[in-house]
Amino acid sequence: MAETKTMTAEAELAATPGEDLLVVEDLHAGVEGREEILKGITLTVRRGEVHALMGPNGSGKSTLSYVLMGRPGYTVTKGRVMLNGEDILALTPDERARRGLFLAFQYPQEIPGVSIVNFLRAARNASKAQEMAPLQFHKFLQEKMKLLGVTDEMVRRYVNQGFSGGEKKRNEILQMAVLEPEMAVLDETDSGLDIDALRAVAEGIKTVATERMGVLLITHYQRILNYITPDVVHVLIAGRVVASGGPDLAKELEKTGYDSFKEASGDAAENDRGPLP
Repeated sequence: MAETKTMTAEAELAATPGEDLLVVEDLHAGVEGREEILKGITLTVRRGEVHALMGPNGSGKSTLSYVLMGRPGYTVTKGRVMLNGEDILALTPDERARRGLFLAFQYPQEIPGVSIVNFLRAARNASKAQEMAPLQFHKFLQEKMKLLGVTDEMVRRYVNQGFSGGEKKRNEILQMAVLEPEMAVLDETDSGLDIDALRAVAEGIKTVATERMGVLLITHYQRILNYITPDVVHVLIAGRVVASGGPDLAKELEKTGYDSFKEASGDAAENDRGPLP
C-alpha cells in the first residue's frame, strides 16, 4: 500500500484558493467487456470553485464519479487524474479518501446495525489517519450537526435504514461536513428530492463548502442550480465534455434541452449502461 499522505493543519492553512485542485486530462475509461464510456474527459476544478457537470441519462456522469473514486470494475485506458498535483489513478479508494477526495452517492446504501455517529467517527479517524477521542468527536459532531440542522435522533439511527430520500442525502452532506474533504464529488445529490428537501440539501452544500474545497456537482437537472450558483458548468454528452461555460449555460440547457448539444457533438449515442450490479 502506498504511504498515506494527509494534509497537516499548516498545509491546509497554506492551501491557496484558486489553485488547481482536481485536474482530469483526456480521461478514457469503461467497464471490462463493454464499449468505452468516457471518451476523453478534460476538466480542472480549482480550490474554492463549484463546477456543475450536467448531462442526459447515459452520458457517463456516474461513471466519471466512480472512476474518480476508484470503484473496482472500471478500467482507465488513457489519461490522468491529478489531485493536488499527484496522479491518483493507481491508488485504492481508501487511499484516495485519505488524500482528501470524497464521493456522495446517488443511491446511498443502508448499513443495518451501524449507527450514524459510530460510522462517522470511524470514517473520520480512518480518512484523517488519526484517532479522535469519543468526547472530542462528540463535540466536533455536535458543531457540524448544528451547522446543518441535523437532530440527535437522526445520528442515533442506523446508517440510512428507513430513511427517506431527503434524509439519505442530508446524511451524505453531514458525512461531507465531518470528513472535511479537499475535493467533493456529489453524484446527483438532487435525485429524488422534493422542493423542501432539495433546498435543505443545497443549503447544506453551501454551508459545508469552503474556499479551500473544490466541488464537482453532478446533476441531470438545472433545479439545484437555482440554489447553488456554480463557477463553471460542463455539458457531458456520450462520454465527452462538449461545452463549458458560466451559470448561464445551465439556464440555456433548461430552455433548449440536450438535443442541440448532442447534434453539436456529432455523437448522440449514449454508451453508459449505468452502475455495475
